[in-house]
Amino acid sequence: MLITIDNLSKSFGQEEILKNVKLTVNEKCRYGLIGVNGAGKSTLLKIIMGTLSFEEGEVIKKPGLKIGYLEQNNGLERDSSIIIEMRKVFEDVYESEQKMRALELEMAEISDQDSDEYRRIASEYTRAQNFFDSRDGYNIDVKIKTILNGMGFGDRDMDTVISTLSGGEKTRLAIARLLLEEPELLILDEPTNHLDFKTLKWLEEYLVSYNGAILTVSHDRYFLDKIVTHIYEVERGRVYSYAGNYSKYLPQKAERRARQEKEYEMQQMQIAQLQTYVDKNIARASTSNSAKSRLKTLENMEIIERPDGDLKSMRLRFEHTKDPYKDVLTVTDLDIAVGEEQKVLCRNINLAVKKKEKIAIIGSNGIGKSSFLKIIQGIIPHYKGNVEWGNNVSISYYEQEILNLNQDKIALDELWDRFPDVPEAEIRRVLGNVLLTKDDVFKPVKIISGGERAKLAFCIIMLEKANVIILDEPTNHLDLASKEVLEEALSGYEGTLIFVSHDRYLLNKVPDKIVEINRNGLRVFQGNYDYYCEVLEREALSDAEAAAAHAAAKAAEAVKNQAATSYRSKEQRRLEAQRKNRIRELEELIEETETKLSLLEEEMTTEAVFSDYKLMTEKCSEADALRQNLEKYYDEWGELE
Repeated sequence: MLITIDNLSKSFGQEEILKNVKLTVNEKCRYGLIGVNGAGKSTLLKIIMGTLSFEEGEVIKKPGLKIGYLEQNNGLERDSSIIIEMRKVFEDVYESEQKMRALELEMAEISDQDSDEYRRIASEYTRAQNFFDSRDGYNIDVKIKTILNGMGFGDRDMDTVISTLSGGEKTRLAIARLLLEEPELLILDEPTNHLDFKTLKWLEEYLVSYNGAILTVSHDRYFLDKIVTHIYEVERGRVYSYAGNYSKYLPQKAERRARQEKEYEMQQMQIAQLQTYVDKNIARASTSNSAKSRLKTLENMEIIERPDGDLKSMRLRFEHTKDPYKDVLTVTDLDIAVGEEQKVLCRNINLAVKKKEKIAIIGSNGIGKSSFLKIIQGIIPHYKGNVEWGNNVSISYYEQEILNLNQDKIALDELWDRFPDVPEAEIRRVLGNVLLTKDDVFKPVKIISGGERAKLAFCIIMLEKANVIILDEPTNHLDLASKEVLEEALSGYEGTLIFVSHDRYLLNKVPDKIVEINRNGLRVFQGNYDYYCEVLEREALSDAEAAAAHAAAKAAEAVKNQAATSYRSKEQRRLEAQRKNRIRELEELIEETETKLSLLEEEMTTEAVFSDYKLMTEKCSEADALRQNLEKYYDEWGELE
């Protein structure tokens, strides 16, 4: 057991944030910490880290427990470089190596190896070497390279200064450094923010086989399903425990609520029956003792509290008042370019959007997805290609950073000024539907939370009643409950939907088409996110098989051509014989190396290997060496051919 929290309570002023919290964190278990925005998740993490005090209860940690904590503020050294920041994790190992080199020089200068001085230095060298070996010092560079590649830094200059990185890159680098530290308990606060699908997949696979315990706060339901084995939910100050991932948590929570409700109702019936009996019989001599016994039962009964109902959730319904024609949008030969220099991000975009289609746009970070949404609306110009909207189209747009709201207006006026003909009662009703009530509606937009600004933007879309809704990362500021409400509303929308999102749950539930933007255009997948992944996996397998067949055919053709070759001199025949012999040697080496690599890659998929990071690292190094040899053999073979 790594951490035990018992009867913990925490208040800010008169508001009790956490009350009588009990939870445990066990070795090598993976926990998801969930709850609505403001429930107290980050407060609980800070208490565990010891950076925030509490009023009651206790937090017991395993002595010497090493915790790694990824905060939303990444804590990287701005003036440091990528490689220096990663090597800081192993400063003691590098110091040990330097000490070993210095001791080696000292031992080399002593001729008498039986002297006390030599034995002292040798003993000190052995201690340094044992420490170096215990930290797997010879594989540090392999570890750093593996983690940085996985987190998307494989093609970056390792001397890049951190202050020049984007916010998303800094988050990824902070995760990389934390993974290199290999703490016994890894605490992650929203680790999937700013990660593209490729990096997300790598991180999930890495964390599944992580050798320590994990406690993560996340609104990414796909991530929670993949990673965690337990869910802790913070709700109304209390923490409830559920076994399994996010999908398994949902029915368990419903079952717990139903059970509590039933237990409460049964006890209330029992209390009513006992009280009725006492009231009728306490004054009668013949039944007084029996009534007193029941009264004592009532007094000693542990009362079950009335179960709290579900937390209020927002209500969304998107409608449209007029239908567009069948062809809603046609994009032809469009280039996406940004900045004053018009840097081209991707080329030759062709897309046809029909009435009532729900299209999700995905692609790597920085490929131009948000720019595409702005270009098709005419918000930013384009210099190549054509964008044509159909007749009778009306558009509502949700901007990613929600900057299209007037930051200085109060929430009520921001909505009412846009729709002056709508009665105040209707404006307040719409705001109430997204839980913007009472004092919240009189706060300036610039001081309300990101989630509240998102809900205000949804109010605008509901009142606009457009037949095309364009959304850019609509779930970024929402908690889990709000995300599910939004999904239901978008699924029920009968207009045309075009949206950009990294939310894989949303990408599975809402769209009927996935459009992937790449540098050379786009590719359309007729299905949801899972279908998109299935297609890519099938293609990866097919590519591997095609490459093997091509290599075999090339080798056969080479043998055939060699047999038909004739030469005019003994020297030429001798050189030709040497060439053929070497080709045969290389073909044998290629076959042998490919077999070894195939067996090794198969071995790396076994639990015994991927669950042991040290062993996995060794296998990765071995596989890299085999691939390098294979590439060298193929290069020489190609030259000889």
